[in-house]
Amino acid sequence: MELLVSYDVSTETKAGQRRLRKVATICQSYGQRVQKSVFECSLTERQHTILIDQLLRTIDKDADSLRVYRLGEPRDQHVKAYGIDHRYDPRGPLIV
Repeated sequence: MELLVSYDVSTETKAGQRRLRKVATICQSYGQRVQKSVFECSLTERQHTILIDQLLRTIDKDADSLRVYRLGEPRDQHVKAYGIDHRYDPRGPLIV
């Protein structure tokens, strides 16, 4: 499934700054950053469940915001990017 994950973590405290780094690290493990706090992810149902569980255990539900959107497929018909486009093809070749 194709997902868009966005977050807004309160960084007014040191704990918030640590949460922000941890949320970003978790998201980087599952997808591609397309904006500072926005990731596109191509996941299985199991990976989706694990990702959400990790994020919910990390954020402060009283101070932070997390949004997960399921993207329609084919994605190219539903996602339009303007300006700098950080899009990638998760099914394409991976060059390391």
